[in-house]
Amino acid sequence: MKTASAILLSLNLISFPAADLKWVELPGTGGIKYANVRGNLTGKGPYEAFVLFPAGKDNPFHVHSHNLPTVVLKGTFYAVIDGKRVEYPAGSFYDLPAKLPHFSGCNKGEDCLLFQYQADHFDLVPVGQKK
Repeated sequence: MKTASAILLSLNLISFPAADLKWVELPGTGGIKYANVRGNLTGKGPYEAFVLFPAGKDNPFHVHSHNLPTVVLKGTFYAVIDGKRVEYPAGSFYDLPAKLPHFSGCNKGEDCLLFQYQADHFDLVPVGQKK
């Protein structure tokens, strides 16, 4: 009879207790950090990662080349699409469609912890603002 740990090992368990996450700051972002759990957020191909936004940190108007599913674990994240602001408090989920122009960021008061994953690489492509 297999032990529980033998069964888990045979299933290729991926395990990241919070203390084992390796946080890396994204250069030029003003303090946004990520911790990969599968793949690499800054590499090519699929990934799954935790992302930490400092409280009050805003992104410029931008798009992503691929859909961006996101689970908000802490804080209140927001997105502004077509002039409408939607807030996503902890426990929320959203899936931004590829090439949808938007602003996003973390409300003031508390850092935002997100879990994001994509079928292909992450990117943030700034776009000109609508006039």
